[in-house]
Amino acid sequence: MGGAERTARKRRQQQLAGKTDGGKAVAAARRGGGDGKRIAAIVGVVVVVLAVVIGGLVWTNASKNATEGQAIEPATTQVDLPERRDGAVVVLGDENAPVTIDVYADFLCPVCASFEHQYGPQLKDKVASGQVQVRQHMLPMLMERSDPPGYSLDSANAALLAADEGKFVEFHDSLFAQQPEEGKRGYDKDQLIQLGRDLGITGEAFADGVRSGKYDGLLEQEMRRVSNDTSLHRDFGGGNVGFGTPTVVANGKIVDLGDTAWLDKVAPAS
Repeated sequence: MGGAERTARKRRQQQLAGKTDGGKAVAAARRGGGDGKRIAAIVGVVVVVLAVVIGGLVWTNASKNATEGQAIEPATTQVDLPERRDGAVVVLGDENAPVTIDVYADFLCPVCASFEHQYGPQLKDKVASGQVQVRQHMLPMLMERSDPPGYSLDSANAALLAADEGKFVEFHDSLFAQQPEEGKRGYDKDQLIQLGRDLGITGEAFADGVRSGKYDGLLEQEMRRVSNDTSLHRDFGGGNVGFGTPTVVANGKIVDLGDTAWLDKVAPAS
């Protein structure tokens, strides 16, 4: 075989090898394009999932902190009720009234708010007419059910301080009318102080008492007393017997709140 022929054959072999490598390169490029599309699709899914998660967290935090910076609208009552603080209890009405009703409640308890919305106006009317004396026990029972914990105690303490100023009814009604959601943020001390100011409590004794928790110890003592008083315990079913809010006692007997006519029965219209 001559040199020229060998050179020509070598050139043909190189050309064939080039074509083969080129085909492999094209196939690899095509495969690479498919992988790129799959990667892009996966990245897109991840981005969507992250957006949903982040959006959910933002919504959850906003919902949890719905009371932050919110002003508590002052409530007004149409009747002027005598009120005085007796330890951890606020007494409304004439001490010589024929019927005494004790109401045990927590400012964070949603069922307590429903009770106040349903029966509060009727109770005020009967107190104003002299038929009933109401003893309000505002208890820090749901201390751990606000985020951060403690709203039950802070609000109860502020309510007792408002009673010292003759503003318990308005303060009480304002907090139940705009009750924070259980498990979420309650009103902080500054918001409670501002509510007092909006109701006309301008003295520093109220603000100082809210900040220092003046009646915290008194309220915790009352909570322990009530929890240990078996005469206030109820059967909640399933063997669960204990104290719960709201609890209403009329002349020493627990009221069945399932009977919507209970108030007219214990204090009939004269």
